[in-house]
Amino acid sequence: MASSLLSPPSVLFIIFTLQLLVFIPPTFSTSRRALHETSFRVALKHVDSGKNLTKFERLQRGVKRGNHRLERLINNMMAGLSSTQVTSPVHAGNGEFLMNLAIGTPPETYSAIMDTGSDLIWTQCKPCTKCFDAPTPVFDPKKSSSFSKIPCSNTLCKALPTSDCGSDGCEYLYSYGDYSSTQGILATETFTFDKVAVPAVGFGCGEDNEGSGFNQAGGLVGLGRGPLSLVSQLKKSKFSYCLTSINDDTSSENPTSTLAMGTLATETSNDSVFTTPLIKNPSHPSFYYLSLVGISVGDVDLPIKKSTFAVGSDGTGGMIIDSGTTITYLEESAFDLVKKEFVSQMKLDVDSSDSTGLDLCFELPADDGSGETTIEIPKLVFHFDGASLDLPGENYMIGDVKRGVVCLAMGSSSGISIFGNIQQQNMMVVHDLEKETLSFIPTKCDQL
Repeated sequence: MASSLLSPPSVLFIIFTLQLLVFIPPTFSTSRRALHETSFRVALKHVDSGKNLTKFERLQRGVKRGNHRLERLINNMMAGLSSTQVTSPVHAGNGEFLMNLAIGTPPETYSAIMDTGSDLIWTQCKPCTKCFDAPTPVFDPKKSSSFSKIPCSNTLCKALPTSDCGSDGCEYLYSYGDYSSTQGILATETFTFDKVAVPAVGFGCGEDNEGSGFNQAGGLVGLGRGPLSLVSQLKKSKFSYCLTSINDDTSSENPTSTLAMGTLATETSNDSVFTTPLIKNPSHPSFYYLSLVGISVGDVDLPIKKSTFAVGSDGTGGMIIDSGTTITYLEESAFDLVKKEFVSQMKLDVDSSDSTGLDLCFELPADDGSGETTIEIPKLVFHFDGASLDLPGENYMIGDVKRGVVCLAMGSSSGISIFGNIQQQNMMVVHDLEKETLSFIPTKCDQL
């Protein structure tokens, strides 16, 4: 029988206050063990933090980026189907969270995008014929004593989707779903993560970097399922991330999300664990696919066809879990059912202004003078293969008292579904590559 987390199945509604939108997960204690070799934990920073934005403004900015990301992924997938030529796998590209690391000997600090939808690790390198206008400097390999070019015979070179053997060794071209790309030399270098130095990490030294997807950082750390990714190169079977609640940037506190690798990936004593198998899609091998079999709104199991979220023989369909997409996107037929049921169960009028950028919003009742607006919302449960994930209210409904709206943090898609990072808030999301499973552990992410 499938297990359910966070609230009992008999609870039909969650009551929450829009000013706070706070959900307190089950209490637990965390024990810190000594770092093993190449095990580390690093802080993650949201791309919009420090910009004096409200929760709702951050949500809207993330939705715009997510819509663009989704559109490019779908277009590339459809182009691959219509082409008679062999096409490279689709990679997600730009993400929502940044991590600091150091490259070279002596080490120099850089900011990089964390991306679970691609594999290659890369940064901008001198001499740079084309470089993004990034906030971090361009890496100069001549100043590092540990820099080494990778020969064409190396297995990492052979793992590239597009490569060539030039005078400098293995030359690469890596493209992303938003049409951004990086081109340069594949090399090895010492990378330092939170004072843990890891030698001989294969990475792309990008000398020609084009597009608009990477202006917020000087490179990217791929955490996908292929041999080029950081988790594969470290030969660690587990990694996890824990994303804090989407916070109000107008407050003085700015909680930090985290990424953990190796033995630190599951460092918690919380017994509430939701685990589901990871599915492979040969057409898009970098992505982490989940088996979603149903959705409930309140006490209603939606009549979604079993084939709706299945991976098709042509590589389309299915649901990926993605840290770099803000909201969850569902196949259109399923989203229409979710939308219809929320309209039916919410005791509020639908907002028809189309001013938010989201598919479904409701008008809030008038303020009673207390400065707080409390409403009832139906619970939302995602039924995956093996267990059911009962989400806290703040993981799918975001309100703005000044605008007078509360919105469902979900949207419609066609060709692929995505489980976004709003739905993953205050969960330790553990990727176990040996067991090929993914687990959600309710966690106070700002206390790790």
